[in-house]
Amino acid sequence: MRAVVTRVKNASVEIDGRVNGSIDQGFLVLLGVGPNDTEAQAAKMADKVCGLRVFEDENGKMNRNLEAVGGSLLVVSQFTLYADTKSRRPGFTGAAKPDIAVPLYEKFMAECEGRGFHVEHGEFGADMQVFSQNDGPVTILFDTDHM
Repeated sequence: MRAVVTRVKNASVEIDGRVNGSIDQGFLVLLGVGPNDTEAQAAKMADKVCGLRVFEDENGKMNRNLEAVGGSLLVVSQFTLYADTKSRRPGFTGAAKPDIAVPLYEKFMAECEGRGFHVEHGEFGADMQVFSQNDGPVTILFDTDHM
């Protein structure tokens, strides 16, 4: 499982011209699922993301987590995180098929909600327009193969 996590002042996702999900301060999470990913990896990813300390404390140091700032998450499925870029036209056979990816995408969000966070989301497989006001910018890459 791979995630690109960006600290945002606000973020939203639109589908067919309507807002499907919107948050203020928190994390925009672009989440990709691989074919061998598991529920345990989804839980571990949620733990890492929700505990990430990248919000500034009173001394201007990145020392506060999502809970400390009352932040939310906007989670958007992103199969392109598994792109094969050996050629100029990327292939996506490394991404999990929907029958595996959808339940794990939903499991990740449920794990975040179970930790007490408000979660908004896109729609798996939809053509989405994602908007964000990045804060910093601070963007962190997670990969369960390297955790």
